[in-house]
Amino acid sequence: MTESHPHRISKAVIPAAGLGTRFLPATKATPKEMLPVVDKPAIQYVVEEAASAGLDDVLMITGRNKRPLEDHFDRNYELESALLKKGDEARLAKVQESSDLATMHYVRQGDPKGLGHAVLCAAPHVGDEPFAVLLGDDLIDPRDPLLARMVEVQERHGGSVIALMEVAPEQIHLYGCAAVDATDEGDVVKVTGLVEKPDAADAPSNYAIIGRYVLDPHVFDILRKTEPGRGGEIQLTDALQQLAVDEKVGGPVHGVVFKGRRYDTGDRGDYLRAIVRLACEREDLGPDFQAWLRSYVSEEM
Repeated sequence: MTESHPHRISKAVIPAAGLGTRFLPATKATPKEMLPVVDKPAIQYVVEEAASAGLDDVLMITGRNKRPLEDHFDRNYELESALLKKGDEARLAKVQESSDLATMHYVRQGDPKGLGHAVLCAAPHVGDEPFAVLLGDDLIDPRDPLLARMVEVQERHGGSVIALMEVAPEQIHLYGCAAVDATDEGDVVKVTGLVEKPDAADAPSNYAIIGRYVLDPHVFDILRKTEPGRGGEIQLTDALQQLAVDEKVGGPVHGVVFKGRRYDTGDRGDYLRAIVRLACEREDLGPDFQAWLRSYVSEEM
């Protein structure tokens, strides 16, 4: 069993080195993480989630052509000055918001060797502390504080915690999948095994791993020895499988079963649906947009 960590988790790692090929040609020169979801880039929602959970030290794993990510979370004095001269305080506040969210750090992944390799790139920054990993394709509604719950479970049980969501059996091949045992907490399960993107017939459950993790630092030792798995990449799921079957290495692995609102921006169709859902819920946009949407749907039907 790993020793407990008395201090509160403060570091979050956001892998953002992917090429975004599913969104070409839009992502030819623009990082997919910068594609807008209504009027904010998708990556800002993720950093806001980390900061809301008390993780104000954020390391972003980037790659070539990802400089706009750094610029977005930096100050833009020329733009701020122009808005200040215009007296446009509302837009000035929005511009400054992204640079005030957290202390941002960046490291390049170099070779795209998979999620496990991207997480391993964070080892020098994280050190010997538990930390969170947030994948940018999954947006979690702030009214459903998943990450804060995961941090709470990790601080109580030690080890690692992964986010799980029940999916239809025919969809499980799209996800990492967990074998679980129930606990005395309704939304917490003990993870006994993990498999990356299994066929439906081979899946141990319909609990899919979604893009939130709170990890014990022992995962770095395992990732250094993990051979490329599915897709020829170093899979984080393979490393977590070792932690799940041998608690002596880095403590147990628990799962928090999430039943809240999640928006998948990694798929073009789901990306569009996420924009519609979030726009409909905005006080400044929702009423007019919903009225237009009803009219459009009725005309098309």
